Amino acid sequence: MNATIITAISHRDRSVLRAVAAGRCEISGCAGGSLVIDGIGCCDQFVGPRLVQAGLIAAISPGPVRLTESGRALLEAA
Repeated sequence: MNATIITAISHRDRSVLRAVAAGRCEISGCAGGSLVIDGIGCCDQFVGPRLVQAGLIAAISPGPVRLTESGRALLEAA
């Protein structure tokens, strides 16, 4: 039996996924690994952990963030 999981994401989440796909995001080494976009801390401190927990992005703190296969598929489907 196959199960289909539908992940509902907000417009902000989708924008962050597009920024990750463009190589513009990283996880900082301070403040618990905050998401940084274009060198500026993201105002939504929960978006990074939320997308990691959903399996849409992967990151090693500190360092660049990358899309997972699920994240890439979600963006392509949009």
